[in-house]
Amino acid sequence: MRPIRANKNPSTKRQADACRSYDDGVIIISGWISVDPDSRDDYLQSCVSVVEQARASSGCLDFALSADLVEAGRINVYERWESGESLDAFRGSGPSDDQAAMVRAAEVARYEISGVGPA
Repeated sequence: MRPIRANKNPSTKRQADACRSYDDGVIIISGWISVDPDSRDDYLQSCVSVVEQARASSGCLDFALSADLVEAGRINVYERWESGESLDAFRGSGPSDDQAAMVRAAEVARYEISGVGPA
């Protein structure tokens, strides 16, 4: 049997956190944003720095905005935070005016999860 080697992938800590138990629960932000299909790539590109900032923020366990595989104008939203306080500290003023102008519709909700363990 070969020894397990440390993974140098920057998301390794985030993957380890996903398997950890959170007795106080976590906050999940999940949903979708609809933009013009021809503008989706531009919208996502404009969000790269936001995703990087979120992932570097204290209390962020995961943060992703991704193109939907079926609907051309849909962007899937997923965030996982250690606490409401860490989420609120990151939030700030929300999307830029340019990003907000591109959004046709959205359905994003906050879920307060009371307990988490491995699947």
